[in-house]
Amino acid sequence: MVVAQSSGSRTTTGRGGGRDHGVVSLGLHVFTGRWFMFFACLLIMSVAGATYMFALYSGDIKESLGYDQSTLNLLSTFKDLGGNVGIISGLINEVAPPWVVLLLGAVMNFGGYFMIWLAVAKKIAKPPVWQMCLFICIGANSQTFANTGALVTCVKNFPESRGVVLGLLKGFVGLSGAIITQLYHGLYGSDSKSLILFIGWLPAAVSIVFLRIVRILKVVRQANELKTFYNLLYISLGLAGFLMVIIIIQNKLQFLQFEYSLTASVVVILLFAPIGIVFKEEYHLWKRKQEAVNHFPVQITTENPPKGDVIAKPTSPKKEVSCWKTAFSPPERGEDYTILQALFSIDMIILFTTTTFGVGGTLTAIDNLGQIGRSLGYPSTSISTFVTLVSIWNYMGRVASGFLSEILLAKYKFPRPLMLTIVLCVSLVGHLLIAFGVPNGLYVSSVIMGFCFGAQWPLIFAIISEIFGLKYYSTLYNLGGGASPVGAYILNVVVAGRLYDKEALKQMNAKGMVRQKGQDLSCIGVDCYKMSFLIITAATAFACLISFILVIRTRKFYRSDIYKKFREAAEAATPQTEMVRPQERRTREEDNN
Repeated sequence: MVVAQSSGSRTTTGRGGGRDHGVVSLGLHVFTGRWFMFFACLLIMSVAGATYMFALYSGDIKESLGYDQSTLNLLSTFKDLGGNVGIISGLINEVAPPWVVLLLGAVMNFGGYFMIWLAVAKKIAKPPVWQMCLFICIGANSQTFANTGALVTCVKNFPESRGVVLGLLKGFVGLSGAIITQLYHGLYGSDSKSLILFIGWLPAAVSIVFLRIVRILKVVRQANELKTFYNLLYISLGLAGFLMVIIIIQNKLQFLQFEYSLTASVVVILLFAPIGIVFKEEYHLWKRKQEAVNHFPVQITTENPPKGDVIAKPTSPKKEVSCWKTAFSPPERGEDYTILQALFSIDMIILFTTTTFGVGGTLTAIDNLGQIGRSLGYPSTSISTFVTLVSIWNYMGRVASGFLSEILLAKYKFPRPLMLTIVLCVSLVGHLLIAFGVPNGLYVSSVIMGFCFGAQWPLIFAIISEIFGLKYYSTLYNLGGGASPVGAYILNVVVAGRLYDKEALKQMNAKGMVRQKGQDLSCIGVDCYKMSFLIITAATAFACLISFILVIRTRKFYRSDIYKKFREAAEAATPQTEMVRPQERRTREEDNN
């Protein structure tokens, strides 16, 4: 209890010979600060994309275990299932601190991929197919634990910059496949079997190192918060640019082990470069606290409160109402919805539908880029370039949508659902380029698909946090992500896969050939994917329409000050020793404007 000094109470002050309460050593302040916590989450996200690397080691699994293509595709399906269904991690994060979620994810990551490595390296007897599916599902599902433990925590710690936070963290996830590949080449060369072991222990080790660093912290307001995120963005852009250039060079030239080690070292330096920005920001905050203590003495009652003080009587606890009874009575937008209220709300149904057909369409294009390129007669080197373009522009889409949507929302009240609708409309161009087989159009389509796929995620996750609140964000975040595999199954397996096989059989019959049992089907020409992507274009157009309905429904909400309650709560929780002086307040207002 903090009161004015009076008789009967003993107080201490931060001025003169008193002790400086609340001011800790610089080192402790840095390691327990928000910015170092965000840096830790960046590193966790930068190695959390092992599911994007299946193509690099799937050949070893197929060869070592004697699988046919259909069995390998089954394994890939369980990988996608594990990597996208994160409801369990979300529910655990609702009742446990983030370090528990990260620890469980680390154990699952190492356990799943280590068992796969033992099987591929023939250290154990050949497991049944169902066991291999279980191993890869567990290993891939650990990615949702890392996302939930790190990303959700950062959004709650930086609620007024959530778009920027989501853009940066999801951007590093998009780059993680390229980052892990460079580090693996630097350590193991071209031993692809060792890659499985590497993606088993590296993400687990990074998560364990930062277990107690990643946690929910008191929300505070900082004048140059957005400027700091921009500095982190510039470093990530440098990392993305370096990765793009080096991957293109590696596709053209044969690298030696020394050269691989050199590029891996540069990647590590760029990954740790943000620590300089982190230290600088935490040092300024530490100095400000010291100055504040010297200017504003803190008086803390330690015993014997004065008789004149009024001690509030404990209020009787409110009777809790069953969540089932309130499921169809949601609060105002922006307030904390329960899980059931969000699940049954029209806004969530619209978002889920939009994600299913919007993200599902771009994901189908990305998953089939290699096969599309071969059917249209592109050389193998071009197909490698497509993969690189998708990876880099995926990152660009994530950071661009995160930062741009935050700026437009703050300055012009530009609603995020409208930006999501625009991104979906842009993706229509990429689908049509594939459908009609425009010469060299796959290069442009790779850029569009990568950018739009990446841009959709920060927008969707930010919209969920803004409309439904942050109280149950761990679960709702993963609920929104769960729409992606639904859309991928409908548009990739049911539509694109079946129509491709149908056209391939038609071509085989036209040549008078008979398909042998177990023979792979190969299709050549524009018609292989034309009908599929016309259907995907129509599905994406439907997603645009549904998304625009959400724009209309939430236009009044986004015109209001949606972050007002977070700003007021942060100011109310800020003690006198941390209050900014008038000049600093004017600087803050100028930065915000």
